[in-house]
Amino acid sequence: MVKIGVIAIQGDVSEHVQSIGRAMDILGIEGSVITVKRVRDVENLNGVLIPGGESTTITRIMNKSGLTEKIRKMYAEESIAIMGTCAGCVILAKEVEGGEVRGLELMNMKVMRNAFGRQKESFETLVDVKGLEEPYPAVFIRAPIIEKVWDDCEVVAKLGDKIVGARQDALLALSFHPELTEDHRIYKLFFDML
Repeated sequence: MVKIGVIAIQGDVSEHVQSIGRAMDILGIEGSVITVKRVRDVENLNGVLIPGGESTTITRIMNKSGLTEKIRKMYAEESIAIMGTCAGCVILAKEVEGGEVRGLELMNMKVMRNAFGRQKESFETLVDVKGLEEPYPAVFIRAPIIEKVWDDCEVVAKLGDKIVGARQDALLALSFHPELTEDHRIYKLFFDML
């Protein structure tokens, strides 16, 4: 049984919970999806998803609640998989341009927050993602850009010359919002890391 936790501080939490549940059904994966607000909620998880929202706010609350340290420890000791979308991508990065607060800092990458502009400049486009046969319909909302990756962190998605997806071991960071599409292939990539 797979158990996935979605950090429920801010962002499209219910959309991720529903999308993960649908993806599990489609793929025939037995398991459950829960929301995570406290440290005790992350016990016995196989994977954690950090949704979009405002990265500074999410990080501050995760730090204050002890979630940041608990998730770091679980990743180091239990090799749980972690996927971050939009703000979650920022929280996973070791370096953040203009970042005020330290997040999980697990991925060897540098991220620029809100690189695609304001809310009104949001858009959807097809993106080639490593591991997917067909382009993915990616939704970008005040999205970050991954400026560079190093060591064992690899680029898995680009939009033109901009990096919008990276993977390192069981960590997946995406600039876009897979929960806002009906395409569940990104979640399969996440499940494959469990």
